[in-house]
Amino acid sequence: MAAQTIHLSAEHNGQTLAAALKRLLSDESWNQIRKLVASRRIQINGNLCLDAERKVKVGDVVKILDHSAAPPAKLDDVRLVYVDDHLVVIQKPAGVTTLRHREETDLPMRRKQLQHTLDELIQQQLAAHLGIRLVDDANTMRKRGPGNSNRRCRKPTLDRRLRIRPVHRLDRDTSGLMVFARTPEAEQKLVHMFAKHEVQRAYVAVVYGHVDEQTIDTLLVRDRGDGLRGSTSANAESAEARRAITHIRPLEHLRDYTVLECRLETGRTHQIRIHLSEIGHRLCGEKIYTHKVGQPPLPETSAAPRQALHAASLTFLHPITNQPLRFQMPLPKDLKSWLLKLPKRSP
Repeated sequence: MAAQTIHLSAEHNGQTLAAALKRLLSDESWNQIRKLVASRRIQINGNLCLDAERKVKVGDVVKILDHSAAPPAKLDDVRLVYVDDHLVVIQKPAGVTTLRHREETDLPMRRKQLQHTLDELIQQQLAAHLGIRLVDDANTMRKRGPGNSNRRCRKPTLDRRLRIRPVHRLDRDTSGLMVFARTPEAEQKLVHMFAKHEVQRAYVAVVYGHVDEQTIDTLLVRDRGDGLRGSTSANAESAEARRAITHIRPLEHLRDYTVLECRLETGRTHQIRIHLSEIGHRLCGEKIYTHKVGQPPLPETSAAPRQALHAASLTFLHPITNQPLRFQMPLPKDLKSWLLKLPKRSP
C-alpha cells in the first residue's frame, strides 16, 4: 500500500482507528487493517500508533507509511542514572511520550502494553532496582460469570515507592536526561527551581546551514497564525505571549550543517525547535517547525533518523540536601551513527 496522509473529518469522530481506516480503505479487510496497525505503519498526528482500538477525532491526521516505523521504546531503553529517596534521574530514549494522556489512563493493561509511556517504564525500572514486585492489573479486573456478575475487584494500588512526579518534559522524539520527583516536597521544590531557571540544561542539536554563536530572545505564543506555536511581534510579555531565551553555540561546522549546543534560560514548549527554525536553521529531522507562516513546509533532506535534538546535560542543586548534581549523557547510537555519515567541511 502506498504512503498517504489523511485528515479525518466529522464522520470519523469517536470511531476506533480500525473503524476509521476500514471506512477510508474500503477495499481492505478487517484483518488487513489490523495488520497495517500492528506492523507499525500508522501514525496519528505524527506519532506511531499500535492501538487499533484507539478513538480518533475530527482533525486528526492519519499517515499511512510505506514501510514499518522503528519499534517503540522498550524497558531496556530507559536507564536509571541516579536514584535516592527524593528523586530519580533517567536517560530517556527517543520515541516515547512522558505521560499517558488523561483519556488513556484507564485503558486495560493489554492496550497499554502496546506502547508504554516513559513514566510506566521508569516505574518498572524502579521496581527492579528496589526489589518491588509489580501487580498485574489483569488479576484485578471485574470478574464476570454466573454468580459473580456484580462482584468488583479493587484496582491495584501502585506502591508509593514507585510513584514519580514529572517536573519538566522532553518531546516524544527528543532523547536525553530528565529528573522526576519521588516525593511531594521534592516535586514542589523542583518545580520552583525550574520556574526560577535554577536548573541548567544543555542540548545538542544538529541544524541545517552554518550558525554562529548567538542568543535568541523572543515572545512565544500558542498560535502564530497558522495553528503552530511561534514568536510574536508583541512588545510585552503577557499571559498569551511568554518570553523565551535560548543561547546557542556551535560545536562543529560540517559542510551543510552545524552541530550546536543549546542552553535554555527559559523552558517553553518546543522552544529550541521554534527558535532554530525562526532564525532559518531548523533542526534536521524536524517535522513541524520547518517554515514561516504562509510558506510551504521545507523538505527533509538530511536523512536524520528523527529530530536531531538531545538533552545532553542536567545540572542543579538537590532540592532537599542542596548537594550539587551534574549529569551528562552522550549522543545515542541513532544520532551518532547518522552524524558520522554527514559530509564534513572541505579542507
